[in-house]
Amino acid sequence: MWQPTQIMMNGELMPFADASLHPMSLAVTYAATVFEGIRAYHVPETGQFAMFRMDEHIRRLQVGMKVMRFDQTYEIDYMRDCLTRLLKANEPDADVYFRLLVYIEGTGLLASTGPVGFTAAAMPRSKPKFADTGMGLGVSSWQRLSDNASPPRIKSTANYFNARLAVHQAKADGYDGALMLTPDGKVAEAPIACFFMVRDGKLITPDCSSNILESITRDTIITRYRELTGNVVEERAIDRSELYFAEEAFLCGTGQEILPVTSIDKLPVGSGEIGPMTRQMSEDYFGIVRGTVADHPEWRTMIG
Repeated sequence: MWQPTQIMMNGELMPFADASLHPMSLAVTYAATVFEGIRAYHVPETGQFAMFRMDEHIRRLQVGMKVMRFDQTYEIDYMRDCLTRLLKANEPDADVYFRLLVYIEGTGLLASTGPVGFTAAAMPRSKPKFADTGMGLGVSSWQRLSDNASPPRIKSTANYFNARLAVHQAKADGYDGALMLTPDGKVAEAPIACFFMVRDGKLITPDCSSNILESITRDTIITRYRELTGNVVEERAIDRSELYFAEEAFLCGTGQEILPVTSIDKLPVGSGEIGPMTRQMSEDYFGIVRGTVADHPEWRTMIG
């Protein structure tokens, strides 16, 4: 597997091992950081890379900077150029996962809004462990953050401590992962990805008022399900007990892609096997991101 040699800080390439950030920066002391994960899929036939929905990721990053009151933002064209240069500098021969972080890099008080900096890293990422076997999830006693506390809609690093607590509890309890509830007891999402379930043949997902990240992968699944089946995904509140009626379930996100869920609270989901709708959506997703399915070329930014 290829390894990164170059990292980018504030638009400048440098050796990967030399990147640094002052420990007294607000990025460290107050988690004043927003980030994005972006995938670039290798197309062996052409040697190109398909950057998936890059503009949407950067627009979400811009909103995160706005909510966090950063005193500047970065434009899409500039970030597209930075990520392109970073990819080419590392000369990967397989898929690339970008981690893009924007933060307040200076020292200061809690309310400081700058100076703003960014780091972009291009790294390999192996296939998720449970992609072929499915995951067993446990409903966590840790509640998902509420919108009035720390908005889950933005990818702030501060929000992920809440997720980390749920992950460690799930592992201690013998689960592969967690499923988190809102303060009102409705299903929100997994710490790592958004949640979908099938009931009575219908695809259902928590709505955007269920304290979820407004996921780009989630939007991709919703759009493709409508195009493939002619049906609309039900976006609504889901009770905890309704999870046990699910015939299928899966998680989705840029980092984890599509992960089948085969049990919840040690109860089998459906037959306990990966279901047909999960397989259909997974196969279509990988076809879309790699371009073997020609639909939505606007979602793929091709890099030579």
